[in-house]
Amino acid sequence: MNRPNFDSYFLHQGEKGLHAYKAGMTLLTEGITALYKKIDRPFRGGTPDALQKQVEGVLSFTQDGQAFEDVLSEIEGPVVQSSLHVSHERSMAHLHCPPLLPGIMAENIIAVLNQSMDSWDQSPSATYLEEGMVDWLKRLIGYPESSDGVFTSGGTQSNYMGLLLARDSYCFKMWKHDVKEDGLPEGAHRLRILCSEEAHFTVKKSASQLGLGEKAVVTVPSDRERRMSMPDLKRILNELKGEGLLPFALVATCGTTDFGSIDALQASATIAKEHGLWLHADAAFGGALLLSDKHRTKLDGLYYADSITIDFHKLWYQPISCGAFMVKARESFRFIAHHAAYLNPMEDEHEGIENLVNKSVQTTRRFDALKIYLSLKVIGLRRFGEMIDHTLELAGYTAELIRTMDHFELKTQHPEINTVVFRIRPLSLKEEEVNGLNRSIQQQLYQDGGGVIAKTSVEGVTCLKLTLLNPRTSKDDIHQLLSDIERKARQFTNGGKALV
Repeated sequence: MNRPNFDSYFLHQGEKGLHAYKAGMTLLTEGITALYKKIDRPFRGGTPDALQKQVEGVLSFTQDGQAFEDVLSEIEGPVVQSSLHVSHERSMAHLHCPPLLPGIMAENIIAVLNQSMDSWDQSPSATYLEEGMVDWLKRLIGYPESSDGVFTSGGTQSNYMGLLLARDSYCFKMWKHDVKEDGLPEGAHRLRILCSEEAHFTVKKSASQLGLGEKAVVTVPSDRERRMSMPDLKRILNELKGEGLLPFALVATCGTTDFGSIDALQASATIAKEHGLWLHADAAFGGALLLSDKHRTKLDGLYYADSITIDFHKLWYQPISCGAFMVKARESFRFIAHHAAYLNPMEDEHEGIENLVNKSVQTTRRFDALKIYLSLKVIGLRRFGEMIDHTLELAGYTAELIRTMDHFELKTQHPEINTVVFRIRPLSLKEEEVNGLNRSIQQQLYQDGGGVIAKTSVEGVTCLKLTLLNPRTSKDDIHQLLSDIERKARQFTNGGKALV
């Protein structure tokens, strides 16, 4: 009996599939190459309404399909060209990195192989490569052999996993209560998580998802450098215990989103040990400093953490998504392990078969470890460190430059990683007018495509933020951007005349 005639739709060992794959990839690479030759700004501009209408114009399907070449041509303008081009030197708004070429190439291999990282029989060799990358991370961090980890979709998932294990570990130690089996114990309403007021919003989001509620998160004031205040942490812990509440977890942030601040890890670890707290280090942003000979000491004490979040799709330059969750005690994964006869039966463990679903909150999961593996192999550890060092040096240069400029107010006095927060502040404007001016500048830069920067709020005032992840961004790019900001401020406030 003949096969159904679907050969040209799949990559397989047959000639039709191989030819279709090669032809499609050739069209794709030629199209992307031609497009990037023409890109002169990070965003081509356009309002949300206009972009939505453009995309709606290609959201129709036919019964018999279209040629791949025709579809690529159809989406080139409304989708591809109108996207944010994060590889451009003046895309500097968020922790949204330019992806390395080896990572991009790895994405194609990942898609072709389409391994599912939940069970060994769906990802036989991929399982061992991911496990090998976890072992490498353990050594890089300084974790013991008894530690473990798993790749994740990013910081949101990793922070959630850290707090889930912290909660279940505490409930078992405190009450011999199995949350996985029996749900939350009666005393759960007294459980508290502590973190800096600068910590990522996913700490509160995780508390909500874990059934503890956002009120379970107690924020600790930060010091002048936007790090968690250790004296305030000690005071708040004593107050909570005096109120009959049960602190069980402390989150130390290694690179806050706005200021890149790194909480004192060794001091946090000492306090956590004194009070019996699970220490989770959110190093989604700052974890890449482990690759820098110049700056890795900023993470001294990271190995004390009971669990760690690391994002490879930030300062490790990987395509989204790619992250890792590390835990100091491998046995902690028992709190999330579930067994299904068809997928990861108990007998597999007895036979030494690795089913990675046993340590993940995901079931179907991508082979994302290949991206960072291929990037490290091709580029090398030294060059990785040099790229990271360049971005930190550029942030320091940018801060010093802003400090010397009239009508600019610097908020990041000493950048710890590579974010710089500031605002333009003409003396002739009232405070609310200054807030409106900075909002308008950020929006206008984005709309005309001249520069993609972020806005944020610091102590109730609107500020601008540069996140300098791109190692190709130069001092000239910074000078041009600040000049554009100043020019737009003149246009908005003084008809193009000098600011006063």
